[in-house]
Amino acid sequence: MTDGATTVLMRKAYARWAPIYDLVYDKLTEPAARAAVNAAVACGPKVLEAGVGTGLSLGYYPANAEVYGVDLSEDMLRRAQEKVDKRGLTHVKSLQVMDVTRLGFPDGTFDAVTAQFIITLVPEPETALDEFMRVLRPGGEIVLANHWGQPSGPVARVEEMVSPIAKAIGWSSAFKASRVENWARQTGRMEVVELRSLFPSGFFKLMRIKKTA
Repeated sequence: MTDGATTVLMRKAYARWAPIYDLVYDKLTEPAARAAVNAAVACGPKVLEAGVGTGLSLGYYPANAEVYGVDLSEDMLRRAQEKVDKRGLTHVKSLQVMDVTRLGFPDGTFDAVTAQFIITLVPEPETALDEFMRVLRPGGEIVLANHWGQPSGPVARVEEMVSPIAKAIGWSSAFKASRVENWARQTGRMEVVELRSLFPSGFFKLMRIKKTA
């Protein structure tokens, strides 16, 4: 399947999810999303939120932040814009339709790039991470909040059994944190500085990856 065909299918899937996304994800993902936002703004005010979706986390940023959100889905972004307008979220500077593997921002634009619950869904995650690194200033961080499968043990075996179901709702247990760690090492410019468990019971994890040069 070509990249174009994959993109079309993803847009259609997000269009179906958009009306019910908030109901399904909001409370379950809020603690992890807040942790990601806090880690991102600790790097500086200018933040790119990649895969911003319906904008569930936009209200978690402080007023002095400068947030730029991108997403593949116009339907998702329409709901995000409604939140911005209704709540007067003036720290949100723009919301744009954009593929995270082809970001339309200059090199070194952002203090932090955060991606919440999307990196395991991107068909080319390493390409997306390359783009996050490119638009990040030296010393800035990529902040990922996600569910990653356990590397080994009985929990890992159960996760592998239910992997098709988990993937259908956006949480691929087949995707391990080690894949991102390997990418960081291979760049020679990125260093994983934190990987910690979050609510509920470590199902989600926060990863911070610092750009060293």
